[in-house]
Amino acid sequence: MISKVHPGNFFEDFTIGMTFRHATPRTLTEGDRSLYIGLTGTRSVLGTAETNSAALGLDRRPMDDLLVFNIAFGKTVADISLQARGNLGYADVRFLDHVYDGDTLSVESTVIGLKENSSGETGVVYVRSTARNQLGRDVLTWIRWVMIAKKDTATPCPIAIVPDLPSSVAIKDLGAKVFGPGARNIADLTNRSTYWEDYEPGERLDHILGVTLYQSDHSIATRLYQNNARGHFDGVLMNGRPLIYGGHIMSVANAIAYDGLENSLGLLAINGGTHVAPTWSGDTIRCATHVLDRLDFGDADVGALRLRTIVAKNIDSALQIAFPDCSGGRARHENSVVLDLDYTLAFPKRPAA
Repeated sequence: MISKVHPGNFFEDFTIGMTFRHATPRTLTEGDRSLYIGLTGTRSVLGTAETNSAALGLDRRPMDDLLVFNIAFGKTVADISLQARGNLGYADVRFLDHVYDGDTLSVESTVIGLKENSSGETGVVYVRSTARNQLGRDVLTWIRWVMIAKKDTATPCPIAIVPDLPSSVAIKDLGAKVFGPGARNIADLTNRSTYWEDYEPGERLDHILGVTLYQSDHSIATRLYQNNARGHFDGVLMNGRPLIYGGHIMSVANAIAYDGLENSLGLLAINGGTHVAPTWSGDTIRCATHVLDRLDFGDADVGALRLRTIVAKNIDSALQIAFPDCSGGRARHENSVVLDLDYTLAFPKRPAA
């Protein structure tokens, strides 16, 4: 008989070029937005009110970029990472267009890399995933790599193909989000007169808030994204300590980083990201941000800031966070660090005098 229950794919089940059309396209609603605000504390000016979006030159209020990312990510879990031991990192994440209330997302993934780990118990699977709206337009694409359990640890898997991952998303690939001259009026809404020109490469922002993570918030958020990875919910499997979903860490950290980046118009790209260490219920996270670069992609009204935010747990202050050099490969982080994220924000330019 054909098995009616799908246990998820093990490392041996993946092959290079395998493509998944993930199940159950998802329509995003204002209910999703409200619940996301309650679970993460996001205060993004574009997502807070229709009048804000209209004042900044948009016809409609877009969904929060990380809400879109997490819902699209959740679609991939049943096929890619149900047997995951950990989601390891991201590259070449491009937020190509706004997503609105009523838009329906469908997601497709292709396997682009495979490599067995030296333990013989797991392997790393690299996939490129793309989310499209109901019009067939690509709105989000990303690469991620995930550690997957092997079904048979006694049988080696000799294939080892690691894709060449870009260190950043090129300016020409930053998508087609449209803002317009109204974006320069953002200070009227945020009461913060910091613009694209005011951020200098090398500048550091120590965000003042700390947020304690609770199992209830994490569980509801992860269910909101329809992410059913076992490690986030099964207390028996995880020895009484279900793992906090990394996308929840990203979303809460983004809300913390609002202080200092109030005039952000949203994400254009995640250049690279690493989940350095796990988090559990009861951990408290804080974050600090370095300005890496100020990018001008030719828009008269909006520029881009390339930033690096490091998130650490159970420390007294963001001032304690170090930014290790990662130019020669993987950075050596302190034990408290849980996330290292390199990303690009759209930011309004200073109004003409």
